[in-house]
Amino acid sequence: MFEKSFITDCEGPLTLNDNAFELSANFIENGDELFKILSLYDDYLVDVVKKEGYKAGNTLKLILPFFVSENLSNDDLIDFSQNHIFAVNDSKFLLSYLKKAMNTYIVSTSYGQYIEAISNYMELPFENTFYTKVNLDNLTLTNEELEKINEFKELILDNPDDYELFDRIFFSEITEMGIYEEIKKIDVVGGEGKKLAIDEIIERDGINVNEILYIGDSITDVEPLDFARKNNGISISFNGNEYPLRVAEIAIVSPSAVTTAVIASIYINTDKNNVLKFIDDYNVSKDMENLFDGYEIDSEVKKEFFSTFDGKDYPIIQIISDDNYEDILKVSKEMRNNIRGEDIGGLG
Repeated sequence: MFEKSFITDCEGPLTLNDNAFELSANFIENGDELFKILSLYDDYLVDVVKKEGYKAGNTLKLILPFFVSENLSNDDLIDFSQNHIFAVNDSKFLLSYLKKAMNTYIVSTSYGQYIEAISNYMELPFENTFYTKVNLDNLTLTNEELEKINEFKELILDNPDDYELFDRIFFSEITEMGIYEEIKKIDVVGGEGKKLAIDEIIERDGINVNEILYIGDSITDVEPLDFARKNNGISISFNGNEYPLRVAEIAIVSPSAVTTAVIASIYINTDKNNVLKFIDDYNVSKDMENLFDGYEIDSEVKKEFFSTFDGKDYPIIQIISDDNYEDILKVSKEMRNNIRGEDIGGLG
């Protein structure tokens, strides 16, 4: 075990995917629109209603009856996930470097079938991942329920802003179906679920609460980012939208995960104060290579960083404040949409 732990979300900091959205778009007619509508509803329940017992990322549960209506199986999820991995540039380099220096984990809201595919691709032990466990083969609909689910789908698509309708569908109608008995058992690893995963990691690694680096990009990362920041750990928004930027201390806006490796390299050998000092110096430096030498950044990380960036367009690494929040949000969302596409980039 190492003295510090690196904990990252998957989709965003490591991959360009939104696996559940892509599954919906591929297997359900108009599934892309359906998923986007349900994702906005999910954000609404978390951020506006603050529905008791409801976790950010529960879109992954809301969409399940519509998967079942298309006869999706676990094998479908596995095959699709294995064949549709789109990685952030240098994310494999990042994890390869980190595995030699920090306890390294992926904590993701995504389905386990996708995360297992990612752990194999990234060569990270699957036991070092946390994810939403779903067994599609255990979910069934009667013929009558199937007709209702198909009706609900059309109602949602035709009335995308009618959240009272959605409340009735998901919290009155579907709860009376047999499928709900299995769906309600599913524990989505989002929001508070991710924070609980961090608790487990801290206990497993035998480290202090201030010895973690957490990086995320969406609404499901708010609680773990807030936890890391309040406990004097490192909290990073990577090409994040407004949700992580509200709570994280550091913003990275970059097309490459090697930028994350730079911060991790400093943190591995020193502490949070030195990371923050580096960021201040980074934003005024006229000689970036000399700056990296001064902070003793790992030679392989340095080499990869300067081979990725040509010296004219270095990535953004800033400490977030009230003064720069709006500017960072603008460029962060632009980068997010540019490298992940507007459909995925626009999801909460």
